[in-house]
Amino acid sequence: MSFTHQQSAHCESGVISSLLTHQGLPLSEPMAFGLANALAFAYIPIVKLGGQPLIAYRLPPRAIIKGLCKRLGVGVKFHAFKDPMTAANALDDLVERKTLVGLQTSVYYLPYFPEEMRFHFNAHNLLVYGKRDGLYQISDPVFEEAMEIAPRDLNKARFVRGPLAPKGLMYTIESAPQHIDYPSVIRAAIGKNIKVMTGAPLPVIGLRGIHYLAKKIDRLSGSEKDKRLYLGHIVRMQEEIGTGGAGFRFVYASFLQEAAGILGDGALADASQTMTDAGDVWREFSVAVAKQCKRSEPIDLAALSAKLRDCAQSERPVWDQLKAWHKRR
Repeated sequence: MSFTHQQSAHCESGVISSLLTHQGLPLSEPMAFGLANALAFAYIPIVKLGGQPLIAYRLPPRAIIKGLCKRLGVGVKFHAFKDPMTAANALDDLVERKTLVGLQTSVYYLPYFPEEMRFHFNAHNLLVYGKRDGLYQISDPVFEEAMEIAPRDLNKARFVRGPLAPKGLMYTIESAPQHIDYPSVIRAAIGKNIKVMTGAPLPVIGLRGIHYLAKKIDRLSGSEKDKRLYLGHIVRMQEEIGTGGAGFRFVYASFLQEAAGILGDGALADASQTMTDAGDVWREFSVAVAKQCKRSEPIDLAALSAKLRDCAQSERPVWDQLKAWHKRR
């Protein structure tokens, strides 16, 4: 199979970008992320990762692929399995037919990841584009170069248990349109993202969710160790799961910049710059948390919650700009 590996900022948007480009529908990763209206924020205490509440900076796993394909009219086929052997045989069959295959896996059990990068996150996406000398050829968006993995290791990564268990999930593109109606799909995607970030009915979603988490930080109790674990978890979810809170903001800013060029619309370029600035504030928040967790003095919860509120306040103008733009279109 003639396939070109591409490194990307985030696994799911990178994988679907590569899948569609390979299918003859060239699409950048930022455009894939933006058209899936994937930017979000959610504090979900009922879902635990490592004993800590899930804090999401994008839509749930698979939402980027499903949302983008639905918006563009792309036919995508998902297949989950109960039996690892059946899953392995199904993958081999597709590889033999030279079909590019997306997989959901656990980061922890992928041996080509450096040990310091491995952790129990079960919604990592990658591509299998071939098999050579008994090893699968892997296009993992996290890495600059293509990788190889033994079938036993890949199958183990596909069938881990726990939150977001992949259950051997694989997916392929069945059909794709020849052209994209960019004015229509960009407007629809931005409108949906505005609702996610500013109009969600639950207080734990969107800009309200950021303020909600700030209140939780204000009220943290327990030992200094417990506080450091909780705050460290926030930063890990922000900076290590996918591209993190700041990184997702930068990807969305790139989408707005690309959309501005396609539509010839300066308002979107202005919103792109505002979102870039917001991403910088998110990075400042993560640095502030890291510094507080490393020092021996008691953690200044008020300072950290104030900085998190700054993150929400820095994003508010972006969505106001996009609301005004959306009304004019």
